[in-house]
Amino acid sequence: MNIVFDLGGVVLHWNPEKLIATIFEDARDQRLAKSEILHHPDWVALDRGTISEDEAVKRGAGRTGLPQSKIARFMQKVPPSLVPVDDSLQLIHSLRQNGNKLYILSNMHFASIEYLEKNYTFWDLFDGKVISCRIKMVKPEKNIYDHLLTTFKLKVSETVFIDDTAINLETASQMGITPILFKDPVQCQTELKKLGCL
Repeated sequence: MNIVFDLGGVVLHWNPEKLIATIFEDARDQRLAKSEILHHPDWVALDRGTISEDEAVKRGAGRTGLPQSKIARFMQKVPPSLVPVDDSLQLIHSLRQNGNKLYILSNMHFASIEYLEKNYTFWDLFDGKVISCRIKMVKPEKNIYDHLLTTFKLKVSETVFIDDTAINLETASQMGITPILFKDPVQCQTELKKLGCL
């Protein structure tokens, strides 16, 4: 079976609210940072690789009135906050030992993927990866799934996609890919066993 993993929230810890709280002390500022930085279209543009981090910081400060230095610090803290989930890596090892082909499909900024590639070696466990910023496509748009399937010559009927965001799984499911909504490694392992991957 081909098993495709999202990175943040699945293979890696991703807790942006906690990160925001370490930089913005005021509750109003935290709400602003969440709605106008994290959940703003500029965040998607960063994932898509169509705006620079500097530009996103300047625009975010202009939009919110929050200090540019604090927004920049938040951005700088994102890559090192993406720490591997040990139990997810164990699961990935087991899946590989069982003969499955493993891939990554992730929305991610340039700064984060470059940091992760430099600091971790778990990439060796995967047969290939598709990172949004490098191909100017993002989940849940259909073209990024097409790109994954075409690049690695994957059959939809033999492909499982694991993500922690339901909307990303909807597109995959519509295309015939088997979706698993990730809650934790134990639940994910159970779902994969049901599919005969373990």
